Amino acid sequence: MNKKELHDFIEKQQPNICQISAYKNNKKVYSDCWNGYEKTDCVHIMSATKSIIALLIGIAIDKKQIKSVDDKVLDYFPDYKVKRGEKTIFEVTMKHLLTMRAPYKCKGDPWSKVCSSDNWTFSSLDFLGGRKGLTDEFNYRTVCLHILSGILYKATNMKTVDYANEYLFGPLGIPSHKNYYAETAEEHKQFTISKTPKENVWFADPEGLGTPGYGLCMSAEDMAKIGLLCLNKGTFDGKQIVSPEWIEEMTKPKAVESDYFRGMEYGYLWWIIDREKNIYAAIGNSGNVIYVSPEKDIVIAVSSYFKPTVFDRVDFIREYIEPFIDEI
Repeated sequence: MNKKELHDFIEKQQPNICQISAYKNNKKVYSDCWNGYEKTDCVHIMSATKSIIALLIGIAIDKKQIKSVDDKVLDYFPDYKVKRGEKTIFEVTMKHLLTMRAPYKCKGDPWSKVCSSDNWTFSSLDFLGGRKGLTDEFNYRTVCLHILSGILYKATNMKTVDYANEYLFGPLGIPSHKNYYAETAEEHKQFTISKTPKENVWFADPEGLGTPGYGLCMSAEDMAKIGLLCLNKGTFDGKQIVSPEWIEEMTKPKAVESDYFRGMEYGYLWWIIDREKNIYAAIGNSGNVIYVSPEKDIVIAVSSYFKPTVFDRVDFIREYIEPFIDEI
């Protein structure tokens, strides 16, 4: 396929794709837009936000603002009052959160209780722990991951978006982001499901802490820069932004004991697509993906407007986009 044929094919086969940006050998080789989006427009990248938080945690560890992923979560919240009888929460570490193996006292994500509270971090902590103890079972969550933003703030005294702007977005040449606040539950919902272009914003709680599980808005061009940073072991434009040791640790695969996730494994908030080839990706609902293939020296970023139950985007990238980039 040529570029025009690929454009038309994507328009028919994956109609919610808004932008694609791809790099090969550190050079931009492909960029295109659909659905009236411009290259600088942003989309809500959904759960791909999680992978950005993993990088911010790594930067904080490099700067010795956070000691280790083995730090106990409660060490950062000495003023949090643990519920009577709760013991497990004292043993939960940052690593449990980063690998989605933290235990919770609820089924699914308690969206309404967390997002209607004044303190989303403490409200999330209320659900952490439980009678089963530390089972090390894969337990994918989104809203309760807010604890990580709380830890980052406690460790650095900087709000999530400010820390990202200074130590990640700025050095990558990504436009400065600002917080986005929803006054009502309906506004929150519309932010999540709206199909129209977004600005450079990060959804935040009432205290100004960006949501680590979702809520970041980016263009595919800027998503690709995140991928390039990882591909080049933490360097960008000759500058070391995050250590190569963190990139390696962050993308180290651990098996996921569930058929629901299409055989993928998990690192620190990054999905491991192929253990042997070390292919990994940031993946968000609706098919928002930052795909990194060190073997082929390729990064492919795909942004998409809201469309639930898009589960085949990585397969689509590997079957159609990656071969196209290969031949360039």
